[in-house]
Amino acid sequence: MYSLNFASDNAGPMHPKVLEAVIAANDGYQMPYGNDTIMEDVRAKIRTTFEAPDAAVFLVATGTAANALALATYTDPWDAIFAHRISHVEEDECGAPEFYAHGAKIVLVEGQGAKMDPDDLRAKINKAEDKDVHSIQRGPVTVTQATEVGTLYSLHEIKQITSIAHEFGVKTHLDGARFANACAALGCSAAEMTWKAGIDVVSFGGTKNGCAGVEAVIFFDPTEARQFELRRKRGAHLFSKHRFLSAQMQAYVTNDLWLELGAKANANCARLVAGIDGIEGATIPDRPQANMVFANLPRAAHRRAMGAGAKYYLFPFDASLEGPDDEPIRCRMVCDWNKTAEEIDQLISLLRG
Repeated sequence: MYSLNFASDNAGPMHPKVLEAVIAANDGYQMPYGNDTIMEDVRAKIRTTFEAPDAAVFLVATGTAANALALATYTDPWDAIFAHRISHVEEDECGAPEFYAHGAKIVLVEGQGAKMDPDDLRAKINKAEDKDVHSIQRGPVTVTQATEVGTLYSLHEIKQITSIAHEFGVKTHLDGARFANACAALGCSAAEMTWKAGIDVVSFGGTKNGCAGVEAVIFFDPTEARQFELRRKRGAHLFSKHRFLSAQMQAYVTNDLWLELGAKANANCARLVAGIDGIEGATIPDRPQANMVFANLPRAAHRRAMGAGAKYYLFPFDASLEGPDDEPIRCRMVCDWNKTAEEIDQLISLLRG
């Protein structure tokens, strides 16, 4: 039986190796709150993966916590957080970054393909005064990689963004909920996409890529990490039975499983995109580079697919399946590592009719 759920990579199962690691971690006793022996191995493996032997490594269970707490570490309540207009922290965090930074303001930056335009970023940072008490002050810059429309910042583009930020003396954060997909697509190392490109802290996502619920927050300058520890506890995101977070991340980073799964998800999406390209009346405004595609498809195509049980999001969410057959309706489809060629082809067949 086909699973036609293309709504999100959050909808997919845990990878068997991750599940096995969690089951193994359930044996006996381990110290709580991140003092488990598994976490020692996680730190070592992540430091090796990111070529950062001194990095401070922490785990939380959700991407929202990872992003919000990481940004809050670098943000005073009177600061600005610079983000793209349709970045994840702006669109999908329900105000969590502002909440955890005690009222900081997200300043929106423009740019094509959901990527910040360097000139607009410079102008927005420059406008935020760092002296006048009447003005919002300069705070960190956050980059969503992969973006909310499935595009990617190149390494050069990340360096442009971080160079501007550091020129003004502000920190940089990379929202890597789909870090593995981006890294696999760019063919680069974890280090090249983060600290070598000027990133100060990264949210290294596992939940969307084969884990049950774990994200790593990595500070490349460990002297800046103490406040994160306190914020994590105060914000109710320090797990007591932390070993079950550690076990997931240990399996995820062992033998580059994270990268393997990201590449599989990307390949699945490429197959889906090729199929959509062959559907009459279909258009894809932003060519996807990772595992997520936004496409405009005729209403009749959506009606056939959803009528047969396919799940994915329409935009707007309340778009009706009733109306002219040929009217285009925007949708989002996401592939994870677990999708099969048969499932993808079945969806395309339904859409094509």
